Amino acid sequence: MSTAVTPRRRPASAADPAAHQRPADAFVAFGISGDLAKVMTFRSLYRLEARGLLTCPIVGVAVDDWSDDDLREHARSAIENAGEGRVDEAVFERFARRLSYVSGDFGDADTFARVAAAIKGASAPVFYLEIPPFLFGTVIKGLAGAGLTEGARVIVEKPFGHDVESAEALNDEVHEHLEESQVYRIDHFLGKMGLAEILYLRFANRLFEPVWNRDHLAYVQITMAEAFGVEDRGRFYDPVGALRDVVVNHMMQVVAGAAMDPPASNDAATIKDAVHTLFRAMPEVDPSQYVRGQYEGYLDTPGVAPDSTTETFAALRVDIDNWRWSGVPFFLRTGKHLPVTQTEMRIVFKRPPRLGFHTGVGAESEPSQLVVKLDPSTGVRILVSAQRGDRARPEQISLDMEFAAEGGEAPTPYEVLLHAAMLGDSKRFTRQDSIEEAWRIMQPLLEVPPPVIPYAKGSWGPAEADRLLAGHGRWHSPWVAS
Repeated sequence: MSTAVTPRRRPASAADPAAHQRPADAFVAFGISGDLAKVMTFRSLYRLEARGLLTCPIVGVAVDDWSDDDLREHARSAIENAGEGRVDEAVFERFARRLSYVSGDFGDADTFARVAAAIKGASAPVFYLEIPPFLFGTVIKGLAGAGLTEGARVIVEKPFGHDVESAEALNDEVHEHLEESQVYRIDHFLGKMGLAEILYLRFANRLFEPVWNRDHLAYVQITMAEAFGVEDRGRFYDPVGALRDVVVNHMMQVVAGAAMDPPASNDAATIKDAVHTLFRAMPEVDPSQYVRGQYEGYLDTPGVAPDSTTETFAALRVDIDNWRWSGVPFFLRTGKHLPVTQTEMRIVFKRPPRLGFHTGVGAESEPSQLVVKLDPSTGVRILVSAQRGDRARPEQISLDMEFAAEGGEAPTPYEVLLHAAMLGDSKRFTRQDSIEEAWRIMQPLLEVPPPVIPYAKGSWGPAEADRLLAGHGRWHSPWVAS
């Protein structure tokens, strides 16, 4: 029997809780000279400027000996090379006027004194820590020492630990100086179509909710497929692997959207309570229901250990022990160098009984399905069986909508998340107790991992993954644009 994580008491704060929801009057990025800022942050902030949504000064902090002009030049180059194309000069000029730079070591109190001077008068600053997790405590302690944490929001990047114990230790370190409502754990996947959109689809359509339970559903299948490999991320990826990289965070958020009960209101705390309640109902995963794979050629990747047993493919079954879902397995599959790049949630309904007027149709036809495409393309598809008058057998037909066909360019995930943090809207950010529960659920797979099985690039991973669905169905190839 699994043991749920007991929430631990957090220190109280004298800070005004309303400050955590006020629009940011300063945005400070620690690690502004790093790769994440180069690839994601500058472009996202520039796009917010273009949309008229950026309203505060931007301060970059790093150890590099830069001037304000150096930061602006770096920002222009980053925006141009991150996929934005030609920069709109009027937009960039407005954006560049917001930028300033503070140079210093994160362990030096003088650095934080200079940050305080740069944002003097700010009462609701947002601090973005796009730095390795081992530096979180150092920077947060420095902010607290400079008197900068009251009324502040602090964005931290994943990974949020690498197992239950490290997740708890990291959270304890963060909460020495911050209360939970001040912490925004950013996961770019939550800036895409996800929890909020799935919940609306489920509960706003009476067509779905009455049958979204164990009485009508056979299983749920979530696939996060990538057609590319680790490439130049070997040094980062090899100590992590697929389970830690995407299953315990990205894919568990999709599970939450698919399975949680409707939150009673739209505030962040109520929504996060519903996610936590769901995760507490999930037993730890049985290692016998877990298949690990490694694509051929992975060991030749720069930065990968020559004898690495890191998985680049993971397939597993998770269960939910509550009234809605008891007996309905959730099958999760992710991997690199698979045939396509697409993330989807697929709801598979139970087959109908034999139809006396059409012998065998229940066995011959595919079960009805609802497919929600999440990334990189988005859409909704319903698959049902139908009988044409000129055909001897029924066939599966689809009713679908690809959201890209509706026109308009969607904001990037980091654009969505950074803007939400500036507004004090934490609904798209994960909470400490749910993170620890997710690690609890996956912990047996970390402690007793099965051996990795090699698979060919361009395949759907090890054939051994098929056994997970024995008696339930099969893996379905993701719906991709034709």
